[in-house]
Amino acid sequence: MELKQLYTDLILEYNKDKTNKRKIENPNVHEHGHNPSCGDDIDIEAKVENGVITDLAYTGTGCAISQASTAMMAELLQGRTVEEGLRLCRLFLDMIRGKVTDDSQLEELEAAITLKDISQMPVRVKCATLGWHTLEMALEKVEKQLKNNG
Repeated sequence: MELKQLYTDLILEYNKDKTNKRKIENPNVHEHGHNPSCGDDIDIEAKVENGVITDLAYTGTGCAISQASTAMMAELLQGRTVEEGLRLCRLFLDMIRGKVTDDSQLEELEAAITLKDISQMPVRVKCATLGWHTLEMALEKVEKQLKNNG
């Protein structure tokens, strides 16, 4: 199978996957993200307990790339610490910006590594990063709260 076809198939698969496209009952983390250039809207909700992301979900509308990328993110970060979640968000964003290109460093992004070539499609960068940027903002707030309480 050609790499381009695999990429397309994976985006379509994650775009259809509704496992984490849902509301969370009583989330203690919520952040809204919006891409004004295309109208994509995302709401990230999470439950963080003892510094661990115990549940992570999203709702909203957007193109297949924004929805698939956010679904990949939600799948990847379930059960991770806030610190690890932030590190992986930043790794993904650095990958999309072209700052990190070494596949051995990017392997831990799992399915999200397939979005690496989005960096060569400037119009799609904001689509792929919307969920990740939104979660990064939310986790930065949580990290600050944890430091203030701890």
